[in-house]
Amino acid sequence: MTHDDHGFSTRAIHVGQEFDPTTGAVIPPVHFSTTYAQDGIGTLRGGYEYGRGGNPTRDSLQRQLASLEGATHAFSFASGLAAEDALLRAVLRPGDHVLMGNDVYGGTHRLVRRIFGDWQIGLTTIELDDLEAVRAALTSTGARVLWLETPSNPLMKITDVAALADVAHAAGALVVVDNTFATPYLQQPLALGADVVVHSTTKYLGGHSDVIGGAVVLSDDALAEKVGFHQFAAGAVSGPLDAWLTTRGIKTLAVRMDRHSASAHALASALEGHAAVTRVYYPGLPSHPGHDLAARQMRDFGGMLSLELAGGAAAARAFAEGLEVFSLAESLGGVESLVNYPSEMTHASVRGTALEVSDAVIRLSVGLEDVEDLLADVRQSLARLG
Repeated sequence: MTHDDHGFSTRAIHVGQEFDPTTGAVIPPVHFSTTYAQDGIGTLRGGYEYGRGGNPTRDSLQRQLASLEGATHAFSFASGLAAEDALLRAVLRPGDHVLMGNDVYGGTHRLVRRIFGDWQIGLTTIELDDLEAVRAALTSTGARVLWLETPSNPLMKITDVAALADVAHAAGALVVVDNTFATPYLQQPLALGADVVVHSTTKYLGGHSDVIGGAVVLSDDALAEKVGFHQFAAGAVSGPLDAWLTTRGIKTLAVRMDRHSASAHALASALEGHAAVTRVYYPGLPSHPGHDLAARQMRDFGGMLSLELAGGAAAARAFAEGLEVFSLAESLGGVESLVNYPSEMTHASVRGTALEVSDAVIRLSVGLEDVEDLLADVRQSLARLG
């Protein structure tokens, strides 16, 4: 039975999730086996030989991911950075260059600058809303990869994927979109012209802060073969229980993202104009410079927002530590609300670079609690600032 023509939530629940043919269990079993009995030398059952090369539970997740992103191939990794690493090693060679937005996850920037930099891979960061500047940078650097985050982390910049894909392809560059913040439910980068999508599945796709994972999703057969080889040869695969937990999370992605988005929008609207807040970074606000673009290329505006506190670093720290429903923690995208201080947490590695985050900025991952409780929590912590 195929579900390829069904809607998003139907595919999220059913693709790769066929009932167990032996028992009829509607939830497929988790396959923990590291190796598989062969019917003869070189005669494999279902193509399975060894767990690093293939696992039925991981394959089910990969089918699910490919369907949701509108792709033909997906690879599930042990972490988001492992996924990015495998993709970049499949694409880049010494002397190549990466052009990246000037507001991205600190770990991605660190990976390219400090790991790939030692292998003579160049990196340039740029403001991506200036198409002519991007075109010029692609030409001057000969960049092999244009790397986008939209919304970006942590300043929620919105990038025109379709326009930049046209510019990059004209220059011969591969367009990679980190779709972690938006998820395939809110945004479809491949349909907008991107070549590859990456995810930290740890975040919204898993959705419950209980599993680390990453993904590379694409439709280019030749590049998929290279990524698959790197995954097999280097071995940064997701384990079967990690894959199963991620699959379970994906089944409720649509309803969770609707709630995340609605609550984040409510908080952003309530905080805009507050005396203690200099700026609210949330694409759902009409005041956001990327609002109209986000409304065109996204289904909704997501569950992430950032604040700049009027009192600077001292106020930002006090606000983050004064919250009671929001937990002060790394990561994002779980059912629980989290507050993060980027300059010393997720983005500490970009201090001293063009991506350095102001120490007055706080990032909120808005969870699924009652929005009235979240609003009250934010307000009480702001009130303490005096």
